[in-house]
Amino acid sequence: MRTQCRGYTMTDGLDALFEGRRATLTAPEVAEILGMTKQGVYHWLRDGVIPGYKVGTTWFILRDDLKETLRKGANTPRVKDTPAPLEEE
Repeated sequence: MRTQCRGYTMTDGLDALFEGRRATLTAPEVAEILGMTKQGVYHWLRDGVIPGYKVGTTWFILRDDLKETLRKGANTPRVKDTPAPLEEE
């Protein structure tokens, strides 16, 4: 996301974080970018926390999909799947 300000183009932090990266990333690359373990990235991929595509045994992550997911989830609490309370009769 870029914003114009007095003739200058400002880039948000996510754009700067992913600048110069290929459009398709591997799990180890995502781990390096996000400062986490590869195993953590694989858990997030398997659980659907971050978007990715698995071909055989290899995961591929689209850079722009990951950026959008991170943007949407910035500082928002995760919704837990808890059953609704039972109504009393």
